[in-house]
Amino acid sequence: MATTPTKITLLLADDEPVARAGIRSILLQAGDIEIIGEAQDGFEVQRMVAELRPRILLLDLRMPGPRPHELEKWMRENYPETVTLVLTAHDRDTHLARMMEAGVAGYLTKDVTEDTLIDRIRSTAQGTIHFDEEQTARAARWNEEVGKKWESLSEREREVLKLLALGAQNRFIASELSITAKTVESHVTSILKKLELKSRQKAAAWMSANFPDEVDGGKS
Repeated sequence: MATTPTKITLLLADDEPVARAGIRSILLQAGDIEIIGEAQDGFEVQRMVAELRPRILLLDLRMPGPRPHELEKWMRENYPETVTLVLTAHDRDTHLARMMEAGVAGYLTKDVTEDTLIDRIRSTAQGTIHFDEEQTARAARWNEEVGKKWESLSEREREVLKLLALGAQNRFIASELSITAKTVESHVTSILKKLELKSRQKAAAWMSANFPDEVDGGKS
């Protein structure tokens, strides 16, 4: 008696209902892929991965809840049998590099063809990692030009930099972090030196350009 092939179970995570509907209609064409759940924020992803244990998490990056790279690190630590494939409209080097470092299996943009999306899901379920030479080079360049500078900052300096990116002045930063204005000035001086920048405005712009999720909470 012939056995029925095991389907690839997939959790679809995107906060846009129209986007989910479009992706769902594409994947329904593939008889071997079964969407077992749909999540619209990072908290739902965590709950549904824990409950449903999908083989594939098809993840959009700009959703409410945990930042995507933090969510992926949580996945790798707690549910390594679920593999993440990013599908996003935000093809930025910062997202690509941080998601690669976190452990995703592939990074696709939403202009990908239907056939390619289905093929990538199938091969990812079999253990294939999907990053081409161009993506690998972009991530390496970002890590060299941006990532190392970010890692050089202390946790407090990162907090100050995030507030600078939000347009906060020293007095507000001091109150928000329960430190003195003089300490804030010292942190700003150190930040500018480490980032090799000349002004707090340029530091704020650097933060917003390279770490938008840290500034806006992951949704813009």
